[in-house]
Amino acid sequence: MRVDPDTGEVRVSRWLGVFDIGTVVNAKTAASQLRGGIVMGLGMALSEETLVDPRTGRIMNAGLAEYHVPVHADIPPIEVSFLDDPDPTMPLGILGAGEVGITGVAAAVANAVHHATGTRVRDLPITLDKLL
Repeated sequence: MRVDPDTGEVRVSRWLGVFDIGTVVNAKTAASQLRGGIVMGLGMALSEETLVDPRTGRIMNAGLAEYHVPVHADIPPIEVSFLDDPDPTMPLGILGAGEVGITGVAAAVANAVHHATGTRVRDLPITLDKLL
């Protein structure tokens, strides 16, 4: 995690995720699924926000032109590992990968920002105005 001390810009420089998803049948697709969840979590933590007009109650950034989601340039190198420990309660020991990758990403980013700046942000996304 890198935070520019002058501007307050937050950049995630690398990401490592280790997951217990039971027996991994196809490591390539499971890693891809988990990377997608991590990208969604980074978007939740740093950029995605629905803006509502307080006068009308209408969403002001309803289209993808105004709603900011992470793009390839925003995403750091992501390393994914599995424990590959079979779940004894499931047939073949398989658990689902699903959206497991998103779990904890926003909290980890918020904690890293806290350690880097001393500012605890409890409202997502973590934006410049909340850090300065």
